[in-house]
Amino acid sequence: MKSELVTSSHLARKAVVYIRQSTPHQVVSNQESLRLQYALRQRARELGWREAAIDVIDADLGLSGASIAQRNGFKELVGRVGLSEVGLILSIDVTRLARNCTDWYPLLDICGLRGCLIADRDGVYDPGTPNGRLLLGLKGSISELELHTIRSRLTAGLLAKAERGELAVMLPIGLMRDQSGLVVKDPDMAVQGRLGLVFQLFLQLRSVAKVMRALNERDLELPRRDRYGDLCWTRATLAAVAAILKNPAYAGAFVYGRTRFRPPKREGALPQKAPRPMEEWRIVVKDRYPAYIDWPIYEKIRSVIRDNRAEYMRIKTRGAPRNGELLLHGIAWCARCGHKMYVRYKGGGEYVCNHLRTQEGQPTCQHIRAAHIDAAVGDAFLTALAPAELDALSRSRRAQQQMNNALRSSAERELERKRYTAALTERQFNRADPDNRLVASELERRWEAALNDVRAAEEALARQTPPKAITQVALSKELNDKVISLTGRLPQIWGDETISDAHRKALLRCLIEKVVLDRGERDLALARAVFG
Repeated sequence: MKSELVTSSHLARKAVVYIRQSTPHQVVSNQESLRLQYALRQRARELGWREAAIDVIDADLGLSGASIAQRNGFKELVGRVGLSEVGLILSIDVTRLARNCTDWYPLLDICGLRGCLIADRDGVYDPGTPNGRLLLGLKGSISELELHTIRSRLTAGLLAKAERGELAVMLPIGLMRDQSGLVVKDPDMAVQGRLGLVFQLFLQLRSVAKVMRALNERDLELPRRDRYGDLCWTRATLAAVAAILKNPAYAGAFVYGRTRFRPPKREGALPQKAPRPMEEWRIVVKDRYPAYIDWPIYEKIRSVIRDNRAEYMRIKTRGAPRNGELLLHGIAWCARCGHKMYVRYKGGGEYVCNHLRTQEGQPTCQHIRAAHIDAAVGDAFLTALAPAELDALSRSRRAQQQMNNALRSSAERELERKRYTAALTERQFNRADPDNRLVASELERRWEAALNDVRAAEEALARQTPPKAITQVALSKELNDKVISLTGRLPQIWGDETISDAHRKALLRCLIEKVVLDRGERDLALARAVFG
């Protein structure tokens, strides 16, 4: 069917058929729509174009029209129109070209400038005329509204299920769905034990990096799922340990909306996912999954991880305790301007408040020598802890014993798992046809590797202190005297050279939240400790 808008100048250029479907699933399942779009070649021939002058652009199959990001076919089309190579653009409807007016109107502008027509199944339009631009503009606006309507309709039901905690989301390792869809713990006790050990180690060590090192020093691997969803064991990494500690599913909570999209940093790039702060999570439904830890402990873990970030000025955290002689690193505050004070080791060590100088060009607020301040704060800490010293030492001993027992138990399960793997590979090797050397040699290699893993696990278990038998006996007078003699040892332990600076700082932070410093006249300084 001819159109009066088509002229010889249009026929002298190319006719381009633009084909797109929004998802790979549509490409596979909606074959009729795809056939109709390819049939637009016949429409171009009816409008007067020769077969050799008709091109098809289908590079954007499986990509959404909500944005031009990653749509190389659309970018090619716009470029060819700008070079006056195209006389007609054919699409089944304008939604195939763009569902965003930000992308649609620039195409209309360049088509009107270069004299390119746009055709869909309803007719042929000239973007260079007021009527043509009006009709195409209305079609583009309706297309954009339709996209919003589709999204609203799809997300309404999804959010309703999420608010009830019934939305089926991907579960982390250690949780799974049974045949009825109910979420249960993984029946593999090795997986349950290893996840419990990660939480127990963090509550004791209070650092993701220390948990990773503790696991790797004992050759204790972490469970994860491979690309096919099967269970595998890999060496602990910072990212793997942090992912376990930060996942609210282990606290029994269903959470939806933990991430948000950030605008792309460069033109044409896709938006990037970024985590939301915990207080901005959209939907939180507690007690939906079987829990490895309770919710207050999970909140405590998140708080410790956040506090370990050394971003003193932006989020006012203390940072993880590190080696270094100055005791108040990360917890010293200026009483004059209210900002955090830095540590400076030059000249014997001092606390410096230079926030106003670095940010506003003003003079340094104050600087105070650290030696006497640290000694005074240390004495105040030991004095405050003296009434509960025996109880504190006893609790510390019990916590250390519990952690050692958990590590040994996990090492024993690791050895049991590797022995099972070795036995399984042995059975596979024995069932293989010895004449088929291609298979038998590979099974033999796997068996030997499994035996090496067993030997390594046995050596790792042997390096750990064997557990002592725990018996319920009454304290004799001699044993009671020994326990009482422990009183007063905390100052001795505090000053022991074998105790690292990081350990002293960690002990101090258990009781002291921050120390506010103010330098007075005549070499006097006021230190006010805020106990948390």
